Amino acid sequence: MKAVIFDMDGVIIDSEPVHFQLERELLEEFGGNFSREKHGSFLGTTDYHMWSSYKKLFSLKASVEEIIEIKKERFCKKIPEIELVDNFMEFMLMLYEKGYKMALASSNNRKAVDAVVERFNLDKYFNFIISGEDVSKGKPDPEIFLTAANNMKVEPKECLVIEDATNGVMAAKAAGMKCIGLKNPNSGKQDLSQADLVVENFNQLNLDIIKDLFK
Repeated sequence: MKAVIFDMDGVIIDSEPVHFQLERELLEEFGGNFSREKHGSFLGTTDYHMWSSYKKLFSLKASVEEIIEIKKERFCKKIPEIELVDNFMEFMLMLYEKGYKMALASSNNRKAVDAVVERFNLDKYFNFIISGEDVSKGKPDPEIFLTAANNMKVEPKECLVIEDATNGVMAAKAAGMKCIGLKNPNSGKQDLSQADLVVENFNQLNLDIIKDLFK
């Protein structure tokens, strides 16, 4: 292993309840019917994919771009209320001190990603940061992870991805990377069975456990 790639929502920050609330409110404001099960299937994908699907499903009058902009503004206002996932910082600092390369690969928009990185002073720890707006295909397509590996100048087989969503795990495995599924209860019912290892907290991980995945 030479590099670790972190998803953001549900892995670095415990933000899924905020996304859930805002997306439910927006969908109902624009005339759609919210379903927890349907919404859960979009976890880890881009805003554009989710709202394009909702627009088609419910014939929403507003444009996808308009809805996404409203969501961006509302989410960024909520960032001061959002906390880091338990024990993420300790785990990330351990990797940093050991000299591993690290990237943040989030399906969220660039404005939200930058705001989170700034709030928690994470910029110096990551070799590369990429948002859902920086790729043409969102998760479960592997583009975002392959782009991160390429920018860190490491091979996909040398990368570990940490994800909390079905779509993210699928993207990591499609990229040819090892993947740890983080079972975040706030992320809803996510199928993490394709992951190489599933944990419920970062404190369940250490270097020996991680290195065993690469044997």
